[in-house]
Order: sequence, then C-alpha cells, then structure tokens
Amino acid sequence: MLEGKALVQDTDMPARMQAAATSAASHALDLFDVADCRAIAGHIKMEFDKRYGVGWQCVVGANFGCFFTHSSGTFIYFSLERLTFLLFKAAAVAAAS
Repeated sequence: MLEGKALVQDTDMPARMQAAATSAASHALDLFDVADCRAIAGHIKMEFDKRYGVGWQCVVGANFGCFFTHSSGTFIYFSLERLTFLLFKAAAVAAAS
C-alpha cells in the first residue's frame, strides 16, 4: 500500500465512502503503473459499481477539466501521489418529452 495520504479537495460523500474511495485509489496505484490512468480509473469505477451499485464515473490524471451532474452524496475530488481523482455517481436524467 502506498504511504502517501490522500488530500480531499472537495466532496459531498459520507466519511466512510470517502475512505473507500481513497483506499480504492491507493490500491489501484499499487496494481497499475502511475502512467496508466485509464486502468486506474477503471479499477476504481468497477470497485464502486460492485460496492455501491452501477452508474459510477471516474476520471484520473494530472491535468483535466470537467463539468458534470452527480447524485447527491456521491462526489469526491482528491489528490494522491501526483495524480488527481474525480469519482461520482451520475445523476438520473428525466427523458425529454
């Protein structure tokens, strides 16, 4: 396991879910090369889909911008090592009539 501590920059997740997110990220960094952001993000997404139900989205990288809508209580944005992590569950969108 990595020794670094995650720095949570913004979140609306409950503390237990935040801990699961940073732990999943740390585990992914142990499994994959730090340059393989796609594999890291995929691992975290699959962990959260399995644990909290489908619909999770994960972005990992050193430099990215984003704009999204998420379900309340499911968003976290944090840094670990030299990467930044964005994890959220997509909000349900009503179909247009």
